[in-house]
Amino acid sequence: MAFFLLELDPQTVQSKNWHMDVIEMNGIKVEFSMKFTSRDLSLKRTPSKKQSGVFGVKISVVTKRERSKVPYIVRQCIEEVEKRGIDEVGIYRISGVATDIQALKAAFDANTKDILMMLSDMDINAIAGTLKLYFRELPEPLLTDRLYPAFMEGTALSDPAAKENCMMHLLRSLPDPNLITFLTLLEHLKRVAEKEPVNKMSLHNLATVFGPTLLRPSESESSKAHITLASDIWSHDVMAQFEDARRYYSDADVVQVLLYYLQHPPISFAELKKNTLYFSTDV
Repeated sequence: MAFFLLELDPQTVQSKNWHMDVIEMNGIKVEFSMKFTSRDLSLKRTPSKKQSGVFGVKISVVTKRERSKVPYIVRQCIEEVEKRGIDEVGIYRISGVATDIQALKAAFDANTKDILMMLSDMDINAIAGTLKLYFRELPEPLLTDRLYPAFMEGTALSDPAAKENCMMHLLRSLPDPNLITFLTLLEHLKRVAEKEPVNKMSLHNLATVFGPTLLRPSESESSKAHITLASDIWSHDVMAQFEDARRYYSDADVVQVLLYYLQHPPISFAELKKNTLYFSTDV
């Protein structure tokens, strides 16, 4: 596999038009066209009007239809990556072939009977890319629009105990399909990171890849630096810390949210639900 490094002209990046270029290497000329699309636009979520298929459909709708706790597509992609892709250098970072990803997307949407055979024959980076695409195309991020500002404020808390309570409470606030799917993905990514000496994917690398996909503000929220949190969720002490931490959040801040959970000891759905913690102003 050959890799090319192409320096982009700043004027080309700012343009909305297609730009033609040529790469020459070892007597071979490759002509191609490119156009810059901002990250915000590429990650823009367009709610689907369909209720069939899985891409662009609410995760609660999919799990209810499948009578499952975690969408089939998530379970199968994770299983395949762990079976033959966990040692792959740059897994989840290296992009799969777009046509392969679109073929898998169509197969999962149509619930094709030979999907398992397709998965076994498909390049592992395409399968990893399909999983990322599924989360990217959810009508709402997995960690939800509503809790976005709270996650951002929680990870900025300086007191370890308050931060722990806050971040666990936020997980309990997620709808069950979102929470169980997130915990499933979390443990999978930890297993991938255990192979870092081979695949070169650290917890931070994986948080960088998945963070902005799992946690992003809605369009209405992105124009604001902050949304006031519900007073019945947090104590006045914690809210005071939030007031000190409010700022505009970047992708780097989002990465820290996912990294916190990746670095945390195993989180059990049952324990989360059983050990409900409440903030108190007496602390």
